[in-house]
Amino acid sequence: MRYVSYHRIVVKLGTTLLTSGRDHLDLAVMATLVEQVVALHARGRQIIVVSSGAVAAGRERLRRLPPGDVHGTPLKQVLASVGQSHLMSTYETLFSRHDIIIAQALLTRDSVVDRAGYLNARNTLLALCEMGVICIVNENDVVAVEELGERRFGDNDNLSAMVSNLVDADVLVILTDTGGLYTADPRTHPDATLIPRVDTIDASVEALAGGTVSGQGVGGMATKVEAARLATCSGVEVVVAAGREPDVLLRLDSGERLGTLFAASASRLESRKRWMASGLASHGRIVVDRGAVSALKKGTGSLLPAGVTAVGGTFKRGDIVDIVGDGGARIASGIVNYDSGDVERIRGQHTGRLAELLEHVYGDEIVHRNNMVVL
Repeated sequence: MRYVSYHRIVVKLGTTLLTSGRDHLDLAVMATLVEQVVALHARGRQIIVVSSGAVAAGRERLRRLPPGDVHGTPLKQVLASVGQSHLMSTYETLFSRHDIIIAQALLTRDSVVDRAGYLNARNTLLALCEMGVICIVNENDVVAVEELGERRFGDNDNLSAMVSNLVDADVLVILTDTGGLYTADPRTHPDATLIPRVDTIDASVEALAGGTVSGQGVGGMATKVEAARLATCSGVEVVVAAGREPDVLLRLDSGERLGTLFAASASRLESRKRWMASGLASHGRIVVDRGAVSALKKGTGSLLPAGVTAVGGTFKRGDIVDIVGDGGARIASGIVNYDSGDVERIRGQHTGRLAELLEHVYGDEIVHRNNMVVL
């Protein structure tokens, strides 16, 4: 497990790490992490930092003010609005000590759901990398409110995977308050052992991750495994490691084995398939039976009507849809050949009946394998 050949690195810094589990930013911890990023930058690495901490920074600032009515606005939005500038000011101060220019990018799902938005975000981030500017990325919590539901990234673990997808990163390093994925929760099971490598993210790995929330953060190990699934299916390796481990980034870059490595589950995908794999542009879902799941996972088959058991949402021919198993887990994403109403009519049917059931036939496949990415 060597990282010395990696050139483009996305580093995700969690709230619990940046605050040391308290209700304010820990400047000593942030300074140490910034120094490591600067050292990697000096080695010629291109670094993008996905940073949490805006809400915690806002809570720190507003604590000094008398409590008052927020006029119905969700408190998290207020805290993020106040805290984002404080967070960036802190990063600006720390990086300027090393004469490093930084930039800020606030993303929302809406900004990248269409192909043009996806490419615009990608081109901007890649241009910053080429210019030697270190970009600090966060979700725009001021507009990405809870009411938007699935239109939010949901947490910065998933955002970091999306950014890795956007920029064709070589590796995503998620730094957290734990050392990686363990055989059990190390906080309650002292005999738990670290799992150094995961080659396949299956149900057993998901069960080990659990769903616990960590300190001030909104994501536990479960969200990190979810992020690893998205990143690895795009050909990006993922490392989850302890952020307080001395010189953790530099040691990883030098090839030392730390934390848990989630190996890339696919070769590097071209940009169009990365966009489909992100799930951001999906307009609906198609539920398939076990036989179809097995065929799709082999990577050689298209999705035929016979394997479809249900249709969710409204979509049109040419839209991207998620393909899920009976349990709801996303198996693949792809460009659909038929409207949702047509898929409903032909689901469970043999291809020989398509001309009988539909006014227009666009092929035997609901989603052709050439227009699909299997996760």
